[in-house]
Amino acid sequence: MWVPVAGLPCRLAPSALAGVSRLCVWKTAAKTRGDQPRRGLSESSPQPLPCLEFGDSAPWVSKHRLEPKRYVTSRRLAETLAQILRRTQKDPRHLLLECNPGPGVLTQALLETGAKVVALESDRNFIPHLESLGNNLHGKLEVVHCDFFKLDPRNCGLVKPPIMLSQELFQSLGIKALRWSAANPLKIIGIFPVKNERKVLWKLLYDLYSCTSIYRHGRVELNMFISEKEYKKLMANPRNPSSYQVLSVLWQVACEIKVLHMEPWSSFDVYIQNGQLEMPKRKDSLELIQQNMYFVQMTPRRNLFTENLTPVNYDVFFHMVKHCFGKRSARLIEHLKSLSPVDAMDILMQTRKNETVKITEMYPQDFKRLFETIECSKDHSCKWLYDDSMEDTVIGN
Repeated sequence: MWVPVAGLPCRLAPSALAGVSRLCVWKTAAKTRGDQPRRGLSESSPQPLPCLEFGDSAPWVSKHRLEPKRYVTSRRLAETLAQILRRTQKDPRHLLLECNPGPGVLTQALLETGAKVVALESDRNFIPHLESLGNNLHGKLEVVHCDFFKLDPRNCGLVKPPIMLSQELFQSLGIKALRWSAANPLKIIGIFPVKNERKVLWKLLYDLYSCTSIYRHGRVELNMFISEKEYKKLMANPRNPSSYQVLSVLWQVACEIKVLHMEPWSSFDVYIQNGQLEMPKRKDSLELIQQNMYFVQMTPRRNLFTENLTPVNYDVFFHMVKHCFGKRSARLIEHLKSLSPVDAMDILMQTRKNETVKITEMYPQDFKRLFETIECSKDHSCKWLYDDSMEDTVIGN
């Protein structure tokens, strides 16, 4: 049984209960996991999404128009990816959500395998072509004007396309929530943005651990191309300490991450948001041509949440890991004394660590084990030393 809100120490209340919305969303998500509806397109045609106008640009669009995006434009690469994804799913007719398909080369390859595809396209210049592609394939393709990477924006008032709410999107498409333990999670396919890769990774982390946004619907599986630079940080551990960081720990604790394919940067075309091909600067092209893009599968672990790590107290876990990497060369015991009033030596003994172990010698699952050991300690009613840094913060670098 997961830790109830009422059981949280009083000094954690401001952090754990920051915003009524988190609690409400979690209750809703917990309730939906009691059902086991099949996920897929609804039997009837999806209802039209509101505000899907493809006319002249509104003023609020202009600030996004120069954001470059990578696209799969190689037929060879598209067919390779389609076959990889087909092998990783039991039902070839499984529903796939494709983010920013652009010219639709990968979209067509996916449809040819028999999959049902929902194309989430943020650049309306590509939408007429995608719609014509769907019209020729007897309803296997749905096209929606929306930006997956900007779903459920934080601190946003009026929500307009291509920005949208995931709940509204999924309801319109007839996609229903599944239990966290469901065997076949919803698959989302795409390429992380050229800019702000790291920011997107952080937002998805917060959504995953809090079971909000797309993760209200269960263990959504991401199949994404990521840059070589960010991939190395994502998968770092004590064996490559220079790249090891908070992001590495939190993603590896949350997901099983597999490399499905590796492709040179040169295989992708980059377009700016008005549909025009971008010509990279010579300096940039020389640096990028030596880089690879990694197609990774990020599947949330079924055992991520336990009695001691839940969507209610995940932010304390985040705080603990961030605190530790704030002084990455320090010993674990030094951090424990400033993090918790619980006996540091006893915690070390329970986690089978000695006094000399350093933060950069701890593997991701070691951090989860450490957090849960402190959480289930019966020595103190208050498990954590609270300070202002444990309040909800804006997603950092």
